[in-house]
Amino acid sequence: MSAAPDSDCLFCKIISGQLPSAKLYEDDRVVAFKDVHPQAPFHALIVPRKHVATLDDFAPGDALLVGHLLLTAKRLAAEEGLPGYRVAMNVQRAGGQVIFHAHLHVLGGRALKAQLG
Repeated sequence: MSAAPDSDCLFCKIISGQLPSAKLYEDDRVVAFKDVHPQAPFHALIVPRKHVATLDDFAPGDALLVGHLLLTAKRLAAEEGLPGYRVAMNVQRAGGQVIFHAHLHVLGGRALKAQLG
């Protein structure tokens, strides 16, 4: 399942332990850690161990991994006791993606305003 890590990728370096992080969860498919620039009282990032640059780069065979990312978000929110939360993935530069290793943001800990258009 493991695509070769990208030696220049910040998240690949966190996954491998080359860079420190405040890990919240990890298993054989994903790693979750606190965002260093939180946008809410609780702000975690969930990244697949497999290096996939963007959501656009997941293949049909990655469906279980994509589902596991979402179920990990649910798990973190439950462990944190969040009554509600937001899960977001920025895709490509025009969609606000800054680090090109697919990742989910999980935000909560305060009321979040609707982001509709």
